[in-house]
Amino acid sequence: MEHLLAEPVDVLICDIGMPDEDGFSLIRRVRALDDIRKSEVAAVALTAYARLEDRTEAIRAGFQNHVPKPVEPAELLAVVQGLASPRSKR
Repeated sequence: MEHLLAEPVDVLICDIGMPDEDGFSLIRRVRALDDIRKSEVAAVALTAYARLEDRTEAIRAGFQNHVPKPVEPAELLAVVQGLASPRSKR
C-alpha cells in the first residue's frame, strides 16, 4: 500500500494469503482511496486459492482478474499486459 501511495502503478499484482493483511482487505482499501488514479488501478489476484468461490470473491472485492497458482510466466504476463493496455483501462 505504501508503494501504491508513493508511486504511479499500472497494475497491482496481489496475493490473497499474505501474513499481515489478506488481499481482499488490501484491494478494498485501495478501492476506497480518494485519489481516483490510485483507487482504480488495474488489479489481479495471484493466489493458491483456486476454487470458483475464491475467484468470485476476488472479483467482488475489486480485482479485475484472478489467476490461480501455479501459473506459467507467459500466462501472467498476458494477464498483466491485458490489464495495462490503454483500451482495458476503466
